[in-house]
Formats: sequence, structure tokens, C-alpha cells
Amino acid sequence: MQSFSDRRLTGLVRAIAAGALALGLLAALVTGPLTPFAPSAHASDTALIEPTLGEDGLYHHDFFLQSFLDISEDLADSHAQGKRLVVVFEQRGCIYCKKVNTEVLADPAINAYVREHFNVLQLNLFGERHVTDLDGEEMPEKQLARRWGVLFTPTFIFLPEDPADAAGQTGKEAAVFHMHGAFGKGTFTSAFEWVKQKGYATDRHFQQFVADRMAARQAAESEAASQ
Repeated sequence: MQSFSDRRLTGLVRAIAAGALALGLLAALVTGPLTPFAPSAHASDTALIEPTLGEDGLYHHDFFLQSFLDISEDLADSHAQGKRLVVVFEQRGCIYCKKVNTEVLADPAINAYVREHFNVLQLNLFGERHVTDLDGEEMPEKQLARRWGVLFTPTFIFLPEDPADAAGQTGKEAAVFHMHGAFGKGTFTSAFEWVKQKGYATDRHFQQFVADRMAARQAAESEAASQ
């Protein structure tokens, strides 16, 4: 029979183990799967595409959209180009924004996929530049962030493919998908793929899409390894 002190020690060990497991699960949820998109056989030898750190404290990639900050016009232009529009809110000193820009979007394969299929409009969570929402209301970036309910950075807000589906609405109302935080390369690119394939318009849940994508990738890797 265990003494009272032994039972206390056993309970403490179990509590520590449970806490470690919970932290591990939380870390997996936040970072997401780290499987890179369209990996190269020489991925370790591939140079990253470094972003520029601007005076505003944000990291900028050279394909980020440069516009007059009229989101309706940006959406119409994106549609005409055969691309989707995604608005991302970031802020100075955000370690997760840095991770996305210097690790995830810096990956050449991911960078190429996003720039080919998407226009990325980067806004500052506390910025003062004036932006015109889809419904014609003009306001500073920081006010638009509040209007859209953005609380975390980075937050990616994917807008409809057809501008007609967003007419008269705010960006918050028209958005088809949101991605909050810094995910690993696999989850990050799955989000962009899912939006491009209009997964939000089907009954297939995004998490199922991610799981199926990872399973297919693992099966292909196993088959390649066996040959």
C-alpha cells in the first residue's frame, strides 16, 4: 500500500505528464503540420526568398499588392487577373508575422504558389493609411481592423472570387475563410489551396482537407521510398 507521501508524489508526476501532453497538443495546434508544400528533392539547398523589413516594422514580400487601398477595386482587379484576393493584417514586433514571412512565405515553392494564384494586400493592425471597405466606407487601417473583428496577427482574410458576391458588404461579411496565427507550411498552403479550390463552398471541412492532403502526401512518399 502506498503511503500518503507516495500518493502525493504519484499524483504530482501524473499532473506534470498531463501538463506536458497538453502543451504538446497546443503547440501542434498553433504551428500546424510542418510538411512543406511541393517540396524539392534539394529543399535544404534552396535559398529562401527573404522579405524586406519596412520602416513600418512589417515584413514585405515583393509580390504583395501595391494599390490605392480600395478593396473593391483590388477585388475586381484580382478577379480580372484570375487570382484570389486575401487581406492580411500584421503589426510591428509580431513574432508570428515574422515567422510567416521569413520561414513560410520565404519557402520558394510556397512563395511561387501564392504569388501565382493570389493577390496579397498587407494591412497594419494599428496603421493610419486610409482604406476603402467593400461597401464604400473609408477609414484608417486600425479602424478597419476593428470593423472586421481582427484581434490577432497575422490574420488572413480570404475574399470571394466574384466581386458580385461581395457587393454592398463589409469585408467581414463577405469573407469566405479566415486564418489566424502562424501555422506550419503544410497547414498554411492547404488553406490557400482550399480557398483556390473553393472548398468553403462544399461540405468538406477544412481540417478534413488538411488530413486527406497529408495522407496522400505520406502515401506518395512511402511508395517512392519502396521503389
